[in-house]
Amino acid sequence: MSLEGAYDDNNVFAKILRGEIPSVKIFEDADVLAFMDAFPQSEGHCLIISKTSKARNLLDMEPEPLGKVMAATQRLARAAIAALQPDGVIVTQYNGAAAGQTVFHTHVHIIPRWEGVPLGRHGGGMADPAELGDLAKKIAAQLI
Repeated sequence: MSLEGAYDDNNVFAKILRGEIPSVKIFEDADVLAFMDAFPQSEGHCLIISKTSKARNLLDMEPEPLGKVMAATQRLARAAIAALQPDGVIVTQYNGAAAGQTVFHTHVHIIPRWEGVPLGRHGGGMADPAELGDLAKKIAAQLI
């Protein structure tokens, strides 16, 4: 898909927001939802999405919901670091298929990294939901 186009109300994140597809939630409020990536690139890989914006990518997103997503991103990254003690953390966001975007609902990835542990493939194998649940609880316990 190109950088431009109409929002698809049937994308996987829209379905998660409507409760049509399960997710392993870390936290949510009126504006954002943070949940575990079902296809993680590393242990603790999680996502943040807006609950109020139907922007396909960062370039389309309105400033107010974007600010709320970024504040939640910082909060979630700090919690993941406190919970999992990685050596580093990737905070990334893809815009357009050519950049690696696979779900066209603006979202931010938090990907913990450890020295010597290779990063998995974006959209690779599906994780065990029970393991994701345990990780979500550890991260949620560190939210400030």
